[in-house]
Amino acid sequence: MNIAVIGATGNAGSRIVDELLRRNHTVTGIARNPSSLNGRAGVTPKKGDVFDRPGLAKLIEGHDAVVSAVHFLASDPALLIAAVKDAKAARYLVVGGAGSLEVAPGVTLVSTPNFPAQYKAEAEKGGVFLGLLQQETVLNWTFLSPSALLIPGDRTGTFRLGTDQLLTAADGKSSISLEDYAVALVDEIEKPAHIRRRFTVGY
Repeated sequence: MNIAVIGATGNAGSRIVDELLRRNHTVTGIARNPSSLNGRAGVTPKKGDVFDRPGLAKLIEGHDAVVSAVHFLASDPALLIAAVKDAKAARYLVVGGAGSLEVAPGVTLVSTPNFPAQYKAEAEKGGVFLGLLQQETVLNWTFLSPSALLIPGDRTGTFRLGTDQLLTAADGKSSISLEDYAVALVDEIEKPAHIRRRFTVGY
């Protein structure tokens, strides 16, 4: 497939590009500074601005799927959704956050007392993004929330999937590597199972 990745040079975006290429997809890598993508087989680097709705829509037109891997505070969720709809994208997948996942019925991770203050605004904006998507009735969106810790690591291909509840391993940790997160997201592109739904991935 031909996949557009917005934020292709970031922590999550770069791993998603790697995973797409590993599976022989072609990628349009969109970033403010896409020079690090130059010369990569299977990648067409494109300079893009997430606040330029018509420009972004033009860059993502004609792709089989669009992936948004940009920080919530560095973008406008409503504008991103509008640009994807303008482009008539068949699928829209968002690198989501863990903050909106439930740790108990009706209690989100971001609302818990020990949630790190420095990440709170980003997590709350992610919840706003999810809320906007949940109002969509036409766009075929998917929002993939990681576990509490999303960090560089190994590509094991072994993980669990969930829906709206935070996944926690037997040792009490909630984590997923960026590499395995990318595997789960590309799996969803290839075999859609969560259309107009949020899901989560963790060990």
